[in-house]
Amino acid sequence: MIALAVVLFLNAAFNVLVWPRFYKRVSNDPRARDENGKATAFLKVHAVLIAVALVLALVSVIIGVAALVGAL
Repeated sequence: MIALAVVLFLNAAFNVLVWPRFYKRVSNDPRARDENGKATAFLKVHAVLIAVALVLALVSVIIGVAALVGAL
């Protein structure tokens, strides 16, 4: 179970470290907003994908902790 917890914690760390930085790049991309400053589908889709990745990071931490305490 320790190996499972380590993999889950590494997954969570990767998601938390990488995706917010990626969002900054996406939001500064010229395709992110139209000429009126409104968010485009490009930005919305990436925001949803990043949100899902961060939720999965949270789930990974919760399951990793459960694996360490023997709740699985």
